[in-house]
Amino acid sequence: MRQKNKKPAQSNDGKVVMTVQERKRVQREPRRQLNGRPARMSVDGTSELDCSVIDVAPGGVKIVTEAEIDVGDRFALELVPTHPRRQQCEVVWRRGNTFGVKFVG
Repeated sequence: MRQKNKKPAQSNDGKVVMTVQERKRVQREPRRQLNGRPARMSVDGTSELDCSVIDVAPGGVKIVTEAEIDVGDRFALELVPTHPRRQQCEVVWRRGNTFGVKFVG
């Protein structure tokens, strides 16, 4: 459903006329809920830490972990334990032990 903004405008005869402008709908990235799927992260290249994936989108993931990481920190994330490919990530926000991370090149 699109939201509409009403704006007053003045007509040629001096009367106030209300015009309606439609707001553009913002397309969000498609997200896939994973509800705590286990994953592995490597912060320094050697130590492996457990985490759980809450949801994933083309640009990043939301994870929960007890690891000590801060906004701006980078690490490698293994989303599928049976597949050795690791995705490089950077933390963009943190709320307690829940983190939003974006995929980086």
